Amino acid sequence: MAKTRKPTKTKETLKLRRLGIDTYHENVAYLHRDCELYRAEGFQALSKVKICADGQHILAVLNVVDDDNIVTPADMGLSEEAFAKLGLKEGAMVSIEHAEPPASMSAVRRKISGERLKQQDFHNIIQDITNKRYSKTEIAAFLVSSGQTDLDREEVMYLTRAMLDSGEKLDWKESLVADKHCIGGIPGNRTSMLVVPIVAAHGMLMPKTSSRAITSPAGTSDTMEVLANVELDIKTLHDIVRKDRACLAWGGTAQLSPADDIMISVERPLGIDSNGQMVASILSKKLAAGSTHLLLDIPVGPTAKVRHMHEAQSLRKLFEYVGDQLGIHLEVIITDGRQPVGFGIGPVLEARDVMQVLQNNPEAPADLRQKSLRLAGRILEFDPDVRGGQGYAIARDILDSGRALDKMNTIIKAQGPQSIKYDPGQLTHEVLSPTDGVVIGIDNLQMAHIARFAGAPMDKGAGVDLFKKLGDSVKKGDPLYRIYAEFPSDFNFAVSLSERNSGYSIGEEDQTPKAFVES
Repeated sequence: MAKTRKPTKTKETLKLRRLGIDTYHENVAYLHRDCELYRAEGFQALSKVKICADGQHILAVLNVVDDDNIVTPADMGLSEEAFAKLGLKEGAMVSIEHAEPPASMSAVRRKISGERLKQQDFHNIIQDITNKRYSKTEIAAFLVSSGQTDLDREEVMYLTRAMLDSGEKLDWKESLVADKHCIGGIPGNRTSMLVVPIVAAHGMLMPKTSSRAITSPAGTSDTMEVLANVELDIKTLHDIVRKDRACLAWGGTAQLSPADDIMISVERPLGIDSNGQMVASILSKKLAAGSTHLLLDIPVGPTAKVRHMHEAQSLRKLFEYVGDQLGIHLEVIITDGRQPVGFGIGPVLEARDVMQVLQNNPEAPADLRQKSLRLAGRILEFDPDVRGGQGYAIARDILDSGRALDKMNTIIKAQGPQSIKYDPGQLTHEVLSPTDGVVIGIDNLQMAHIARFAGAPMDKGAGVDLFKKLGDSVKKGDPLYRIYAEFPSDFNFAVSLSERNSGYSIGEEDQTPKAFVES
């Protein structure tokens, strides 16, 4: 027989409970279905509510529960994100009321209808997102509407400026603050972790803040976290950069363009990454970090984000337009995106590749070394004392001499060495060549999917280790790559995916695609 509960007496306040639920960049509140306030005020699940106490408040999405073990009718439960934001002790008395719908949703609806938005529209939308007035559903509506119709170049500039204004801005009081960014889509492309110590060893200022992976098996922050702490507050970040001329940190804790991190939390599961949003995300973060000079890497290849040279040129023009409008010196370099860079795909394996290059290990991946030197050389040429064409040789000398390794070790020590020792996953499976021939294709997207199915980047040791690259000769039964995973379910998913499509194409040497590379 179902249990019947008498409604509790009406209370104007509820007791605060911390529920220990990670809702990832979203404030969530929990009320019991038998709570008198819930019934009396007409709250509905997934509606927005305002929670108040001691002169402060937060906005949250309401979830309704029936289990007394989660919350009782006298409690207000909060997720970890919401509890930290409210800043009160558990047991404090709080009140709850309906939240006004965000006024800027009218602009989102206009965008859904295909209208062009103005600067104030984007400012209002981004401020509401930053202040948690939007649910993830409403954020998704904005992202999809601006991605489907795409944004014209003025709208991209408006969005970038609005995102830049949503958080902290760093000012290094120097005329040359260097940065480098790749638009992504190429697994294993951990050039930033080599470029930063090379450039900093030269003496240039390079505070590198990165986001975590969105749809890839690892971002720079995910891989650097294998070696050091990356979650630095602004003061710590500032002190490290002032002393050591560089950092390799996650931008989220520094509150640089915080709306970007919130939107990324929605983009990640949806796999959204439109050009306009990508440009705004990258440039708002770089400008907020105080960068004055930026080198942008656009890889082009059959399975890269950008697959044709005309697309790369169009994207370059969009970046240059917005960069010029917002006052950052920006140069774009188009690179070979036909295959993954390095051998490892996944945080631990990528960190191994980076350290091998820094240590001048003969087993280090040559393509990762060469690409990093090329990028570092272009950044060094931002220095007015370095002549055009000399940057590569200077970068190579810094790497070969061990100065880059010394600088990386200094950065690791300053940020705090990682206390956990991460190793490659214990479960392994080798994917073998089905025939004799030459590797004529490696699908970047499929290799990224396999590594993610294996558990990367959440499981640091998960991923894929490549044994063969484009142009390599293989015999039937030769191992092409090895899958690493920590957990049997992830392992089985990744192996099953590799069996359906290995990501490798074997053929004749003359079938290998040519690289689209522009210096």
